[in-house]
Amino acid sequence: MNKKILLCSNILWTITQFRLGLIKALVDAGYEVVCVADTDDFSVLSETKIADAGARFIRLVMNRKGTNPFSDLRYLFKLKKIIKLEKPVIVINYTIKPVIYGSISARLLHIPSLAVTTGLGFVFNSNNLLTRITRLLYKFSLRFPSKVFFLNTDDREIFLHNRIIPNEKASLLPSEGIDTEYYQPIPTSPKDRDFTFLLIARLLWEKGVGEYAEAARILRSDNTINARFMLIGYIDSDNPGGISKTQIQQWSDEGIIEYCGTAEDIRNIISESDCVVLPSYYREGVPRTLLEAASMAKPIITTDNVGCREVIDDGINGFICKTKDSTNLSEVMRRMIRLTPEKREKMGQSGRNKILNQFDERIVINIYLKEIEQALNIRSNYL
Repeated sequence: MNKKILLCSNILWTITQFRLGLIKALVDAGYEVVCVADTDDFSVLSETKIADAGARFIRLVMNRKGTNPFSDLRYLFKLKKIIKLEKPVIVINYTIKPVIYGSISARLLHIPSLAVTTGLGFVFNSNNLLTRITRLLYKFSLRFPSKVFFLNTDDREIFLHNRIIPNEKASLLPSEGIDTEYYQPIPTSPKDRDFTFLLIARLLWEKGVGEYAEAARILRSDNTINARFMLIGYIDSDNPGGISKTQIQQWSDEGIIEYCGTAEDIRNIISESDCVVLPSYYREGVPRTLLEAASMAKPIITTDNVGCREVIDDGINGFICKTKDSTNLSEVMRRMIRLTPEKREKMGQSGRNKILNQFDERIVINIYLKEIEQALNIRSNYL
């Protein structure tokens, strides 16, 4: 029996960053896994990771930000051709365009599919022509997958409220999962050093990076506080909401922020921090950086925003700050500094327990395996 599964996403990095554990589990379960995505700046390393996991990679060029319908039609036809040639038993689609066009392609070829919405981004933040068309495409294409997974309850409720999918098709996936053995607490020796905050994110304004910088400026003006404000993330200069290199350099030159570029393995950086901050107002799925930090028993500060609220229990494993409010963020960060080390350690352990109980990737993988088996059984009965 053919046991090939095709995963389709926008860029390869998202597959290796969020779904490598799933790929390994599928391979261990006897499936052949094929990953279809476009390349990016990190593709050489990503392709090595895919091969080491026992999967194959097929490049499919996609204009992620383009709105040209002819470009999207080309993408649809090329994706359909790949699926036809590979003959998978099921297709799993991620991110907006692959979810829409991958679902349609699989349906045209009478192949079961699953769709995973990984955060809604701009689609429901405005009501212009592009977003209305995208919603219509969602409504049409999502008739075809056997199940549509959401990473948080807010996104699920939006789709149900707008009648894009029926209730019985919508399911929650507790994030994309986190490898809690890889991201586990690293013992550090007590050091006589400044309190260290850390923000890890793609450098977009909507991630709250500007608010973080301004909060740092406020706290640095207080002579009673000794703190460092670290920033790690990819400068996405092609994104309209991206923060420029010039702005990052300006913050660094002022001594407000310590920008550390990007890092393939951030565990040691997290372990050396005292608190991880993400004051995001972006429509997150579930922010992976918060999962990583909490899994490593670090207290967190984040907003009561879509996706972020899934990870934070205010006063238990961290604190909630207001969105787009650098003054409030500085007050919450000051509150974190003034906690005793024992209270911060207790917060961190509460966060670790939350991740183990709700977001461990083994929980997510079991949901996938069960849903794949069910979809294949339905197909078998149909045939």
